[in-house]
Amino acid sequence: MVDPKLRVLISSEKIQARIRELGEQISRDFPEGTLHLICILKGACFFLTDLARALQRDVYVDFMGISTYGKGKTSSGEVKVTKDLDASLEGADVLIVEDIVDSGVTLNYLMHLLEQRRPKSIRIAALLDKPERRLRPVHVNYVGFAIPDQFVVGYGLDYAEKYRNLDDICVLEGDSSGT
Repeated sequence: MVDPKLRVLISSEKIQARIRELGEQISRDFPEGTLHLICILKGACFFLTDLARALQRDVYVDFMGISTYGKGKTSSGEVKVTKDLDASLEGADVLIVEDIVDSGVTLNYLMHLLEQRRPKSIRIAALLDKPERRLRPVHVNYVGFAIPDQFVVGYGLDYAEKYRNLDDICVLEGDSSGT
C-alpha cells in the first residue's frame, strides 16, 4: 500500500548495507567476550535484530522500555522506565541499541541509570541521529545515518503505532492525524 503522506528518506538497501558496516566496526571494537545488547523498545527491535546478525561475536540480548513520547510527534520531556532489564550489567560490555537519537533526553537519563549498575563499558549504537535537536549531551558511538530534523517512520519507527513495519525509513509529511 502506497501512502501519499510518506516520502522515502533512506531505502531498505542502504539501511542493510550500513548495518553490515556497523556490525564489522563493533565486532572490531569488541573482539572478545560477550557483548550485552540492550534494545530500547519498541522502535529499536528491527535495528537490533539485523545488527545482532551482523556482529561476528557472542551477544546477549536484553530489552528495556523507556517512554518519553505519547501519541504525538513531540517528546513529553518526562522519562519513565516501562520495562527493566532481566540481567545484571556488572562488569559487562554494554551496547545500547536505539532507533533514533534526537533531543538526547532519553539516552542521557538512560546512561546515568545504567552507569549505576557498574558495567565494564557502555556505548550507544543508533540507526538514526538528529544532532541539531539535542537538548541533553549524548555521545553516540555508532551512527547509521545523520538525518535532518524531519519526522520519520518505518523500520521500527512509528507515529501512533503505525508504520513500524515499513522496510524503508520515510518522512511523514502533512497532516498525520490518520484521517
